[in-house]
Amino acid sequence: MTPLASRIDPRSEGFLKNREANLASIETLREHLAKARAGGGEKYVARHVARGKLLPRQRIDLLLDRDSPFLELCPLVGMHEGGKVPGGSLVAGIGLVHGVPVMISASEATVQGGAIGPWGVKKADRIGEIAWECRLPAIHLIESAGADLPNQSEIFVPGGAGFRHITQRSEAGLPTLSLVFGSCTAGGAYIPGMSDYTVMVREAAYMYLAGPPLVKMALGEIVDDETLGGADLHSRVSGVSDYLADSEADAVRLGREIVYNLGWQPSGPAPTGRGDAPVYDADELLGIASADLKVPFDAREVIARVVDGSRFHEFKPPYGNTLVTGWAELGGYRVGVLANNGVLFKESSEKGAQFIQLCNQTNTPLLFLQNITGFMVGKEAEAGGIIKAGAKLINAVSNSKVPAITVMIGGSYGAGNYAMMGRAYRPRFLFTWPNHKIAVMGSEQLAGVIDLVKREAAAKKGQPVDEAKLGMLKQMLAGKVEHESSCWAATGRMFDDGVIDPRDTRAVLVQALTAIHMAPVGGTTSWGTFRH
Repeated sequence: MTPLASRIDPRSEGFLKNREANLASIETLREHLAKARAGGGEKYVARHVARGKLLPRQRIDLLLDRDSPFLELCPLVGMHEGGKVPGGSLVAGIGLVHGVPVMISASEATVQGGAIGPWGVKKADRIGEIAWECRLPAIHLIESAGADLPNQSEIFVPGGAGFRHITQRSEAGLPTLSLVFGSCTAGGAYIPGMSDYTVMVREAAYMYLAGPPLVKMALGEIVDDETLGGADLHSRVSGVSDYLADSEADAVRLGREIVYNLGWQPSGPAPTGRGDAPVYDADELLGIASADLKVPFDAREVIARVVDGSRFHEFKPPYGNTLVTGWAELGGYRVGVLANNGVLFKESSEKGAQFIQLCNQTNTPLLFLQNITGFMVGKEAEAGGIIKAGAKLINAVSNSKVPAITVMIGGSYGAGNYAMMGRAYRPRFLFTWPNHKIAVMGSEQLAGVIDLVKREAAAKKGQPVDEAKLGMLKQMLAGKVEHESSCWAATGRMFDDGVIDPRDTRAVLVQALTAIHMAPVGGTTSWGTFRH
């Protein structure tokens, strides 16, 4: 395959405006990430460090292979609620330990003592889902006060599933390691208790179903942390702990040795390509991606700056050309790419469905680059069968069995979100760029629809339109939709696995594909009814 030919002009006014706006958005991303990574704030971080303890990301750094990448997942969860519990009090992601991709989660003990609240439960469930589907060993770095009791009604029932998942993972041959660095109370104690391997730090880690205050209240017993559930007790007497570490660094060393002795091997196919870098500079993505989503841009320019050698074998290029489909390699892994180049028409929808079938036939993972306003509407489109064609594409997306990754590189509106493997269709990973917006429809379109509906209702009643009241309603609804459709509101609600700098897209995708290929990759030839 020959490299794609680029047609952008880096000196054009549009390119430079996009670049400036996207750099500003990336700076906003960095600010949000910095706040999330600050944990509970200077006071609580200082208190934690003064106790001789490492911060969660320092523990992760010690655990990972030197100079290896860490793909952090859902770092900004809950930020739409003001970021009161940064990252759900949990740091999570995929990294390499002795060359093995593992799912890592670390309690953020500087935030409410590492207690898990509603968003922490949702985040833990999401990373558990990824680890299960990718067949990744899991490592928990624990220092947690257990459940966030003021929010117990929201977490008690769904939170219990996490313990069930650990035991199901074990039954399936997927090991879980728990390295306990501090207090591990109540429900939090069940995580190491149900893990395949547990390490506790001497004179620092404590594990009990009820702490000293509750034991005194319930039984009248007066007991200290160490006697009730210290690392020495659980390593020498109860047997809950399998390894007694002398320090945090020693616990990490033991964790790394355990992973090494697993002898873990991928059960999916290895990369077959060279994995060479794209011909074009990824920095140019900042000038290509439209900051104003009403301005279209060619998805091939994105593909050329992401895939190996910028090589792309396009499928049916002149047919249904508002959807670009074809094959490429990423990090040596073969992928089938579907990328929006405009609204979905009947032809592009049918092409997409056929392409998904072909990729399933050859066990080829899918990459969706989503920038979509939706399906074509209007008299001609309806008569031409746009509903049938759209249903065919959504059927293919729904029943596809090969792993999929979605990157939101622009807008995501209406049923176009579904047809391009949005969150509800369970892609293995989903990331967004900072220019991304997601909603049933854009704020201007929604305001226009409300205007027409209200005017029609008033006309039917023979009443005049209250222009001031209608104008205020339109403004209020448009502002609400504009706020809720931002990438920040979306990532806070965990509609994605993280907002990324467009220039990091290739690196993120290669890490994701490496994790995906730890598990077998298989497609299907079984589909629901395609309406013709």
